[in-house]
Amino acid sequence: MTANTKLIVFDWDGTLMDSEARIVNCMRDAISDLDLPERTNDQMKNIIGLGLVEALATLYPEYSRDEHQALTDRYRYHFLEANQTPSALFDGTKDMLHGLHEQGHFLAVATGKGRHGLDMVLDETDTRHYFHVSRCADESFSKPHPEMLMYIMDYLGVEAEDTLMVGDTEYDLQMANNARVKSVAVSYGVHDKQRLLDQQPVACVDSINELRHWLQNNYTVAT
Repeated sequence: MTANTKLIVFDWDGTLMDSEARIVNCMRDAISDLDLPERTNDQMKNIIGLGLVEALATLYPEYSRDEHQALTDRYRYHFLEANQTPSALFDGTKDMLHGLHEQGHFLAVATGKGRHGLDMVLDETDTRHYFHVSRCADESFSKPHPEMLMYIMDYLGVEAEDTLMVGDTEYDLQMANNARVKSVAVSYGVHDKQRLLDQQPVACVDSINELRHWLQNNYTVAT
């Protein structure tokens, strides 16, 4: 590592992968399996980005830990095994990651997914080799707690001033603020633009291509 190396940390769902429909469908199936009261699509979209335990506690705050665990187990079953809802990287994601990797950036993932789920999609999309480290919600406190970012920065030996968080939810941007890290919001994910802007990111972009251009023009590695 050089003193000028910069770190870019990406959220996964809604930032690099268009997985909203799959997550919502798996959640709906898990709720149905357990005959729980239905939740709206907006309610289920709102919890994307949180750790699974925290997400389910938000959806069903009146339920017990055992009931949350049963719902967690059913969701994981549907996401990892049963559900066939397609989810793919947003167009241009691989080109962006390849370019940033070639430029010498450290790249990382901080996600509300569990380790098993992240490993599965990294392999499905053939993107594992782009990332120097990743951190999942079942390995750390959930967003917006800063632990994921703190671990990644410590692992790579990068200071907060040389780190950027990219995400599509207020939880991503709040985590960055809590870690004293700058952030870029992407508006094509699950939280609306004003909700993101309220967290004061340094930029808010509307597509992967716009994100790529912003990073190339504003976040280069000095030589």
